Amino acid sequence: MKEKVLAIINEIRATKELPAVSSLNVNDNLRNDLDLTSFDLAELTVRIEDEFDIDIFEDGLVNTIGEVLAKLEK
Repeated sequence: MKEKVLAIINEIRATKELPAVSSLNVNDNLRNDLDLTSFDLAELTVRIEDEFDIDIFEDGLVNTIGEVLAKLEK
């Protein structure tokens, strides 16, 4: 699961010509550490929902990789 989230994030970063990240830390902030914009977060939401059938923002904002993974593990 974490590997798929990493792949999705790297695909989004690649469209912005940002270098790929090699790993994710639960404390990584989606905006500050991974440089995702609001538009990127919307794309992340759609792609995760397509892959896992879960809306990670259904109950409110998520800010870190740990929060994303917690939603996926429910």
